[in-house]
Amino acid sequence: MITTLKTLIDHRELIANFTAREIKTKYKEAKLGILWAVLEPMMFLAVMTAVFSVFARVPTGDIPYPLFLFTALLPWLFFAGCVNRGSSALLNQAGLIKKIYFPRECLIIASLSAALFDFAIIACLYIAILLYYGVTPTGHWLLALPIFGIQLLMAVAIMLWLAPLNMLYRDIGHLLPRLIQMLMFLSPIMYPITLIPEHLHDLYFLNPLAGILNAYRDVILNHQAPNYWHLGYALALTLPMLYFGYRYFKKVELRLADI
Repeated sequence: MITTLKTLIDHRELIANFTAREIKTKYKEAKLGILWAVLEPMMFLAVMTAVFSVFARVPTGDIPYPLFLFTALLPWLFFAGCVNRGSSALLNQAGLIKKIYFPRECLIIASLSAALFDFAIIACLYIAILLYYGVTPTGHWLLALPIFGIQLLMAVAIMLWLAPLNMLYRDIGHLLPRLIQMLMFLSPIMYPITLIPEHLHDLYFLNPLAGILNAYRDVILNHQAPNYWHLGYALALTLPMLYFGYRYFKKVELRLADI
């Protein structure tokens, strides 16, 4: 593992080039360019606010619905972006993989870095929303960093599994967008946890993202500690998935060119 990490450090320039290439490929053909990184979440925010605060009137207490929604939507967009980019990270560079050897996880890290780039842009929009509603920071905000760390590890673990599997079984590329959409509705993004019947909480929180997204609201909006049981469960699920995912990735790596 240490040798592998040293190899990745030696290939840092290659990773940076892959990242820049992926970002440019996504935005260079669009007239509005990088503005789409902000326009897409803004349009989603506007539509969901109209539907769930005007028509459906989802109860969010004293928290304005746009602020309530975006606090969970921001990390969700990052997660969905990682999964989408990671699943096609190897397929998009199939020609290069067949020509030369380099650590294939460089492509995973580049996809993750590109998703972090989009996340940083959208985060600026979120900060503007916080300032607009006059939300003052507290010490609990620091807990958002380890929460994000758990989510980051989970995203990497899923990317390590999906990238080679998508090359072996192309049906995954068709199935994945539907699964992401289903997972979005099964996570507390557009509605609060209070709408879930209490007797279904144990079943609902089997989805580790539910605990993670709810934890962001706890520390940023409610100024309280998150549910550590839910975060511990997410971490306990993520670590073995990351370990075995990386082992599987390295095992399949030698076959990728032939595939």
